[in-house]
Amino acid sequence: MKNKLFVLTIFLILFAWFKALPTNDSFELPKYAPADLKPTLVHPSLVGKTEHFVPDFSFTNQNGEIVNQKYMDDKIYVANFFFTSCPSICIDLTNNLKIVQNEFKNSEDVFILSHSVDPEIDTTKRLKRYEEINSIDDKNWFLLRGEIKEIIKIAQFGYFAIASSDLLIEDALIHTENFILIDKNRQIRGVYNGTSKLEMSYLIDDIKVLLNTNN
Repeated sequence: MKNKLFVLTIFLILFAWFKALPTNDSFELPKYAPADLKPTLVHPSLVGKTEHFVPDFSFTNQNGEIVNQKYMDDKIYVANFFFTSCPSICIDLTNNLKIVQNEFKNSEDVFILSHSVDPEIDTTKRLKRYEEINSIDDKNWFLLRGEIKEIIKIAQFGYFAIASSDLLIEDALIHTENFILIDKNRQIRGVYNGTSKLEMSYLIDDIKVLLNTNN
């Protein structure tokens, strides 16, 4: 009798533990704020803040269309930085973003925003050519250009790609391999190494979590 009670007790404990585990439906991605990140990634004016929303922006894509925060309302998107003449890391970033693009090619809710950090060279015409060379689908992948001060601003205050423009060497370009996942509420939900195919699988899984929940 004691053995039966012992077994029953263990069963009930394990059952309660199993029920308490989060399911895929209840899993919630973190919401990143300046306080969650290394100070070297955060502009001094934002250090310590516990809530963050991507600020308003307005850029032009490879088709000459305006893409702004209102355009991206209620959309999930991946943001990154690149330039078309980059001979090294940007090639890897673009190839890995194609993995993400192909995974969500039929979705109307998932976008990619690639910001050129060399807008003087990267004209709309040049961005369009880059799209064609790299088989980019302009339906949901926008190559963006704008004034360099606005690019730096969104990198600093929106996506934490650089902490301060004071750290940039004169005439140097913003370089970061990070991909930033933004949810429908303009909040950062993940940061990924854009040179890693393994991290692309994590990024794709996290996008699916956002698509399947209200988080």
